[in-house]
Amino acid sequence: MSKLAGGSLGTETAVYYSEMESPIGPLTLCATEAGLCLIEFGTFAGGRENLEKWLKVQIGTVILIEDESRLEQAKAQLEAYFAGGLQDFTLPLDMRGTAFQLQVWEALRGIPYGESASYKDIAVRIGNPQAVRAVGGANNRNPVPVIVPCHRVIGAGGTLVGYAGGLAIKTRLLQLEAEHARPDDTGTYLF
Repeated sequence: MSKLAGGSLGTETAVYYSEMESPIGPLTLCATEAGLCLIEFGTFAGGRENLEKWLKVQIGTVILIEDESRLEQAKAQLEAYFAGGLQDFTLPLDMRGTAFQLQVWEALRGIPYGESASYKDIAVRIGNPQAVRAVGGANNRNPVPVIVPCHRVIGAGGTLVGYAGGLAIKTRLLQLEAEHARPDDTGTYLF
């Protein structure tokens, strides 16, 4: 797992959170001092138990602090994305996962806006063409969906396959990007 840079309060680590409304429903955003670490589909109250479990495993003992101002930049970029005015996020991230997961998530960030790639494409991109299933597992555990665009990964033959937020949200994100993509975008990204 990656290390936390700062933000400790005694034996507890501060994790700041805020909610926002979006075209795909409410989102709960969480950040450490190092950057955005988690986006949950739904409200804070509705997902608090799962959020706390994830934080315990990935960070340890935390203190949750509601803080709109710390997440203002993330909200502004997400709002611009949903409005079709932002294609590349420039937020500091505090990604937490295994070395393999981090490698997969970095490859996902290389899929251009409005385009898609298969699990096989990602496996080849990271230099491990036999790891298609493991890539799928890492994709499913992406802690910052939308920003790290796991919704752009599709199954063989262009089929839509699982998404943590549900296939309806995945479909909506792909449609949103298709509506705002530049006319010269081809729609399929091959590394």
